[in-house]
Amino acid sequence: MILNRQNLYITFICLFSMVLLFLNLPLYVGELSNWVLIYTLIGAILLLNHFNIILPSGNSLSMDSAIYLACIFLFGLNVPLYVLMLSSLAFFLIRFKLEWWKHLFNFANYSIMIITTYYTFIITGGTIGRIDITNLWPYTISLTVYFILNVIIMWLYFFLVTKQPFGTVFQSLLSKDDLKEAFISYLCTLVLSLVMTIVIHAQPIFGVFLFISLSITLSLAFQKVFSLYKNEETRAQKDFLTGLYNHGYFKQTLDEFIKKSEYEDPFSIALLDLDDFKKYNDFNGHVQGDELLTFFGSFLSEKIKDLPYIVARYGGEEFGIIMPETSQEKAKMFMDKLRKEYNDTPFKGVDILPLRCLSFSAGITEYEKGTYGASELLARADKALYFAKAEGKNNCQIYKEGRFNHKGLQIKEEIDGLEQQLQIFLSKDIYTYQHSKRVFRYAVDISDQLSLSEDEKRRLILGALIHDIGKLEIPRDIINKKGKLQVHEWEMMKKHVTYGKEILASTKKYDDLLPLVELHHERYDGKGYPYGLKGENIPKLARILCIIDSFDAMTTERPYQKTKTFAEAIEELRKCSGQQFDPALVEPFIKLVEQGDR
Repeated sequence: MILNRQNLYITFICLFSMVLLFLNLPLYVGELSNWVLIYTLIGAILLLNHFNIILPSGNSLSMDSAIYLACIFLFGLNVPLYVLMLSSLAFFLIRFKLEWWKHLFNFANYSIMIITTYYTFIITGGTIGRIDITNLWPYTISLTVYFILNVIIMWLYFFLVTKQPFGTVFQSLLSKDDLKEAFISYLCTLVLSLVMTIVIHAQPIFGVFLFISLSITLSLAFQKVFSLYKNEETRAQKDFLTGLYNHGYFKQTLDEFIKKSEYEDPFSIALLDLDDFKKYNDFNGHVQGDELLTFFGSFLSEKIKDLPYIVARYGGEEFGIIMPETSQEKAKMFMDKLRKEYNDTPFKGVDILPLRCLSFSAGITEYEKGTYGASELLARADKALYFAKAEGKNNCQIYKEGRFNHKGLQIKEEIDGLEQQLQIFLSKDIYTYQHSKRVFRYAVDISDQLSLSEDEKRRLILGALIHDIGKLEIPRDIINKKGKLQVHEWEMMKKHVTYGKEILASTKKYDDLLPLVELHHERYDGKGYPYGLKGENIPKLARILCIIDSFDAMTTERPYQKTKTFAEAIEELRKCSGQQFDPALVEPFIKLVEQGDR
């Protein structure tokens, strides 16, 4: 063992017990009948260690203490100390895989408890070898000392091992549940030790046999009751349909994590919502909808089976995951991986969904010190989930304070009006809808990084939101084609900038947005469309939008289509700087992406 505080403590306990044994262990036990009783008691201890009494918390109560106490009351120190030594030796040989120092520490602990309890019994007026039922105080006080010594010795050990603040460990020791369980242990040991004392005093060998029979019967009965209790508890905690934990258990567990988080690693939570579940349910029927919920429950259980995560059905088609020792960044990586695997999982009836595949949206947040409780943490995750839905679904978002405000710009009514027009994409091209929302968010973020006037910020943000409106005029089979477009199809696709200009011009309200809608595919080197403009002949806001639009197109996630990572897309931006993109604008955008503002 490496020399440290807990090892020094173990060494001290062991040496102290050796001194007590040297001063109190007699060399002579007595008649042969005493040795027969000792071996019988050793066998009883070995047997009873396999038949513990199960307590309500799931911990177990070993009945060997009742044997040691009964031996103290009847025989003084001789018999219990020899029983302890020989049974400890037997356990050392049987449980040879357990570290030797744990055997020694356990033996030292019991030695101190037995010797101290013996002197307490004598001092409080107890008489060795005679049972006095009319005066239970010596027995009660002796057992109290026995119990308190055990608690103190083990508590100090755990205090040194866990290295938590003294007050925290002490507070956990005095918790309501622990005290209740300690009282039950105390009462059971007291009753059993008195029963053992009476039966052994009457008939030593037969009394031990009778006590073993009684103890094994109690153990089996408690195990049965505990098994039934656990089954009922499990049923109360589980959701019947999905087999996952239910809403109540999720919130209760979350409260426990928050209580422990002051001294432990951070954790994150995620709220998931199945996209367009109502549409799926209405079209396929409630039975098929239940099958989808059951399938998703099994899917989540399979993906977290090797992780310390806790997953629950939060309500309806909404699910929750608690991720211990996980930052929100790692949580997002996990959720995105999970989401993509779910996208690629076939399931009956998904063809009627906008994405034509299974999908979910998720909101993620990390616990921060000072969080009021589970309600505040869940509210943050719920806001992030709402934002993920607003971004076009099938994506995961991390909660960030103030993210849901449009940077203080007074353009909310205009944004709402343009978003109404974007809703048309939901029935025709969900990908363009999602793409437009993401480009809009990039524009909101980059508008504060660049030296733009308030009017320029407004035009960039609104132009980003509506820049692909012309794709409404492109045939559905071209928009949704998975393979490479043919020449005539590509020429048709390029016309979306002209169509967009015509749609927007018909309203007269957004004429100042026309350059962004029409020119966002112009290239800095003059090889873009529709006019082949070059350099600063392209309006500045259109040059900014070109970078944002291209970056999101490179990193857009679509089922069955490989996309670039952020790092790969950043490399592509730098490679095309001065060719496709304005070099003066590329690096500010890259800085924004690398800062993680998205």
